[in-house]
Amino acid sequence: MSLSATKFVHPITTPPTSRSSDKPLFSTFFGSNHTKLRFNKPIVAAQRRSSSAASTSFSPVVAVSSDVVKEKKLKSASNLLITKEEGLVLYEDMILGRFFEDMCAQMYYRGKMFGFVHLYNGQEAVSTGFIKLLKKEDYVVSTYRDHVHALSKGVPAREVMSELFGKATGCCRGQGGSMHMFSKEYNLLGGFAFIGEGIPVATGAAFSSKYRREVLKEPGADEVTLAFFGDGTCNNGQFYECLNMAALWKLPIVFVVENNLWAIGMSHLRATSDPQIWKKGPAFGMPGVHVDGMDVLKVREVAKEAIERARRGEGPTLVECETYRFRGHSLADPDELRDPAEKAHYAGRDPITAFKKYLFDNKLASEQELKAIDKKIDELLDDAVEFADESPLPPRSQLLENVFADPKGFGIGADGKYRCEDPKFTQGTAHV
Repeated sequence: MSLSATKFVHPITTPPTSRSSDKPLFSTFFGSNHTKLRFNKPIVAAQRRSSSAASTSFSPVVAVSSDVVKEKKLKSASNLLITKEEGLVLYEDMILGRFFEDMCAQMYYRGKMFGFVHLYNGQEAVSTGFIKLLKKEDYVVSTYRDHVHALSKGVPAREVMSELFGKATGCCRGQGGSMHMFSKEYNLLGGFAFIGEGIPVATGAAFSSKYRREVLKEPGADEVTLAFFGDGTCNNGQFYECLNMAALWKLPIVFVVENNLWAIGMSHLRATSDPQIWKKGPAFGMPGVHVDGMDVLKVREVAKEAIERARRGEGPTLVECETYRFRGHSLADPDELRDPAEKAHYAGRDPITAFKKYLFDNKLASEQELKAIDKKIDELLDDAVEFADESPLPPRSQLLENVFADPKGFGIGADGKYRCEDPKFTQGTAHV
């Protein structure tokens, strides 16, 4: 359903330009003071040249307020935004993400996982709100905080947990680890350790879809790509280059900013000249939307329009989801930089708690039904941990696979065996 019918009830104001450094700003501060929400069509060049009035008539898409869900009315006899079945699917996906990450924390501190592990707690409404609207053929490109994106896209919990354990049964056969989830089967094109890395990959995937549909005339080639990244990435060059390219070629992509207000330990307000990231969309000729990323229904409503718009061939959309992570940047982060009052404020807006209340208030689910889902996910994750723990480590013969297109002469000896299998392969390198 188009967002043109949505009312903007509670305007979100911009933060003051001067502020005391000792006062935490944790209220919702992005967005716009406009009173309507809609996806606008970019002005053509002739319109821009005609007069200044024509250029000012292009008002960018504005923020979705906290009251959108209350005000949204469907044309059907019911005022509900979702059906019972949809509600249970959304709840189960959010619970899967939350419980999975909690289990990861346990396994990390037990020494089952190594390296950096970045958890998604608090941001579940964004992953669920967007990815559960996709088809299996659609593409998702993630960041280093990628476990839950993989789960929402359909990658089995066993495969994701095994990858975190570094086992051969993982979705990358144990070679990717926490920050590099990938699944060809589910069109998850990877998590990326360096910020901004995934945006060009996502733009390329979107170009591929458009090329196959419009040039090769492949039937059913209407895939949409979601590119997820954080607020810190939006100050990097790849972000702007790809916004320009996607708008220029009207690529079927949605750029999803998961603005959790902190780039590791750097406050978004301190690092960005204009903290309203969504404004950068209209600057490149695409709609820009700000949405409350702590509410799965508001995220879902914006995501639905953006995804459908891309699938219709109308081009990209930039969506800024204001959210919050409940843990430190990674499990190695003591999380001492963020103000306790700020953390408490967002903890009180837990997206799962809020959605649970919505389901109860609208009689879409009973407490018994939700408890049954909780139990189901608990059992699923117990099985995933047991499976990962018992799975074998990758063989040494796998070490040089996927490194060279033709490893002969480098990784494979004259006898046809991998050189790394020779006990003398690493001789002389132990001191390095």
